[in-house]
Parts: sequence; structure tokens; C-alpha cells
Amino acid sequence: MTPIVAIVGRPNVGKSTLFNRLVGKSLAIVHDMPGVTRDRHYATAHLSGRTISLIDTGGFDPESDDPMKLGIVRHVRSAIDEADVVICVLDGTLPPTAPDRDAVQLLREGGKPTLFVANKVDSRDAALGIGPLYELGLPEIVPVSALHGRGTAELVQALLPLLPEHSREERDEAGREPRIALVGRPNAGKSSLFNRLAGKERSLVDSRPGTTRDPVDQRIEFDGKPFVIVDTAGVRRKSHVEHGIELVSVLRAIRSLERAEVSVLVSDATEGLTQQDTRLIGLAIERRRAVVVALNKLDLLDRKQRAEVLKTTRETLNFARWIQIVGISAKTGEHVGDLMRTAERAGQEMRRRITTSELNRFFDEVLAKRPPPTDGGRAPRIYYVTQAETSPPVFVAVCSHPEHLKESYQRFVSNQLRDAFGFESVPITIHYRMKRRTERGSD
Repeated sequence: MTPIVAIVGRPNVGKSTLFNRLVGKSLAIVHDMPGVTRDRHYATAHLSGRTISLIDTGGFDPESDDPMKLGIVRHVRSAIDEADVVICVLDGTLPPTAPDRDAVQLLREGGKPTLFVANKVDSRDAALGIGPLYELGLPEIVPVSALHGRGTAELVQALLPLLPEHSREERDEAGREPRIALVGRPNAGKSSLFNRLAGKERSLVDSRPGTTRDPVDQRIEFDGKPFVIVDTAGVRRKSHVEHGIELVSVLRAIRSLERAEVSVLVSDATEGLTQQDTRLIGLAIERRRAVVVALNKLDLLDRKQRAEVLKTTRETLNFARWIQIVGISAKTGEHVGDLMRTAERAGQEMRRRITTSELNRFFDEVLAKRPPPTDGGRAPRIYYVTQAETSPPVFVAVCSHPEHLKESYQRFVSNQLRDAFGFESVPITIHYRMKRRTERGSD
């Protein structure tokens, strides 16, 4: 499970700048006017070999009477509740304020591992001026300049020991009972499908969107095999997300997706695959989860309409042709068994390992069919390939001049790998690595 790290603090201390710095791109709006960040932003950050989900929150000011700011306080509290670790950002150029003291007190009461950061410390001399912040009773404060990148390496090194680690036994247990997360927009039929699989009404079913607030887990047996099914809250477009409790549901749905091995995107077949559906699919792919699309409510469509929605869905998924699509009716049970068998195969494909000898026979055929093209006067050569990881599958191709392997050729190799070995519904990664002088080909 990817750890969740929340960035909190009062307005205008540089939380969004630090968020962008850690993510490595400008995702959050940065402005020197307090209160620009109202909702939470989510992004994946890769820090010294660890992958985390980072949350940027609005400015914390519990003394304000502004309804909008009161809503932000609720968001901050919910982000802290869901986070594994909290980064509390303070202004390193100013003495502590009342909102700073309130934020520190809130974090002490919450008991979450917390890293305190003094931002806007742009020089060594400025680092000497953060002394007044220790009046808050903090054991350690990391000085940084999020704008210029100063001190962020030290911040990451201080953060890593606070991140949770999962034991091998926990990972093995998760492997014995595959987790399947049902995700999608509100009112797509996730809870109806959940109840159908569970054999009883565990989730409230209502025609009004947003009925499901919290993820609900249910252990089931299908074809004599155990599974864990997770029903999650419907995720709306950000412009339609209400302030308060629904944002908590969004975060919990994202966490459930990260904890699952297979994600089933439940879509309303009467509306077709929407832009929000493809965003959720993209979220699952970013987190390297298997993806199956369930086109629900087939009972409302005739044969011609079913064929048409299947065709348009496949066209929409042109960016990820490996995703499997199953038309179902959660209401009548039509093809729900097919959906479960597809999700089960996806879980098996996630854990599948190809031997090095099989891979190299395959690559010999690929290279004979189409060797890497010359680029910039360089002719890259692939020496051997091995599978480095499962869940999801990761491959390493040892080669010369990997920087000259064109993206089009890398896509060609990925497609050939799928044609040869399947990996239906599963994201695969191939890393091209330079051969070291002492390295020999693998058996």
C-alpha cells in the first residue's frame, strides 16, 4: 500500500510550492495571496526509491469565521485522519502565530508521525533565524526553501524513516486473498454489484448519487476461491465535489484503489465511458494496478445498443488496449460471473513470472523481426532481458545506449511482449538499463 503524506499548515507558508517541489512538477496553483488552495490536491511522488501519495491541503485557520475557511479546516482534519505521515509547514521568516500553535496542537492530539518544516529559509544565515519557532515545543525543525529546492534532500531523508513498512507476511496474506476494488462515478451501480457479489445487502443502494461514503470490505468465495471485494464512494469530477464529507470519500476511494490488486471500473453503459471514468482508469494505471472495465446496466440496452457501447468503449480505451471490458447487469446478475473470472485472471497475471530463458527466446525473435533503429548515429543493442518484479510485472532489458532507444520502439516491444505472454488487464513496465563492463548475459 502506498503511504499517504499530508502537507498542512496555515495559509501562505508555501505548502503548494513544497508539494510541487516534491512531486517534481507544477500541479498545485502557487500564489502569494493566502487561501489559493481550497481543495486538496493529490499526486504521486517518488522519493529516494519510495513511492508516496502526497496531499496538498488548504491553509489551516480555525479562528476564521469565513464559511469557506471553516470548510478548509474540515478538509485538513480529514486529510490528517487519513494520512500515514504529516508534514507541517511553518514560515521560517516569522515567529509562530496562533494558527501555527493550533496546527501543532491538533497534530499532537492526532498522534500521527509528523515532520515539522520551516519554509522560506533561502540561505544559511536565514536558517539561524528560525529559533523563535522552537517556542512551539518542537523537537526538530527542518529548514527548507521549497522555491529554490534548498534543504529538500534533508527533508526527504527525515521523512523516509517515518513512512510505514509492511511486513512480508502482510504482503503474502494479501496475495492469498486478492483484493478487488470497485471504483467509478456515483450511481454507476457499484453498490448493486457489491451486494450481488456479497450475496446480501452490505452497501446501501439508492438512485441518488453519493450514497456510499466509506469503503466497505466483504470477503466472498467465487468458484471456491476467496476474494476481498471493496465497495468505494463514487468519485465525481472535481468541480462537482461538495465541500466536507464527500472529499473524505474521494480520499478513501483512492486509498482503497491503492490497497487493491485489481480495480474494476464500474461504468454506466447507458451513458458510455466518460472523461471521469478514463481519469479513474489513469489513476489506477499510475498506481500500477490491474484494470477491468465493467459496463453495467446492460439490462437497459437492446442488442444493437450493447454492440455500439462496447465499440465506443474500446475506441475510448485506445490508450490502453490491454484493458479487458465485460458487459454486465448487477441488477439481474447477467455476466457477473464472467466479470469475476476476468478479474481473477487479472490478479493471476499481476503475479505471473516469465523465466529469463523464455524472455530471451522471445527477444531473439523480436530482434530478428525488427532490431532497434539507429538514432543519432548510435545503434542500440539489447543483450538480455529478465523479469525483476511481479505485482505488477517489471522487466529489465540490459542494452547498449538505452537513451537512444526510441519511444516508438519501446512501445513496439511492449506490444510484442503482450502478444507473446498475455498480461491482459495488467500494466507492464520495461526498464532499459546500460550494460556494465563486468556484466555477462544471464542463463
